[in-house]
Amino acid sequence: MKHSEFWQVVEEAFGAGYGRSLAADLVLTGVGGRTAAQALDAGVAPREVWAALCDEMEVDDATRWRHRRDPKERDKRR
Repeated sequence: MKHSEFWQVVEEAFGAGYGRSLAADLVLTGVGGRTAAQALDAGVAPREVWAALCDEMEVDDATRWRHRRDPKERDKRR
């Protein structure tokens, strides 16, 4: 997963505004008690940050693995 893919899937899963807010404000235990944005800035792999965000938000499997689907086939509502 690239950084651009991380941000795309965050916006698809949570919406543009809320997704960016989560990334900036929600502390994730899975990446050392940092926010997603801090973890990415510190060099943590986007895939690891996405997994930590999914764990913290307790998302369903369809949301967790949406980055694995072809972007043309993704349903932006879920």
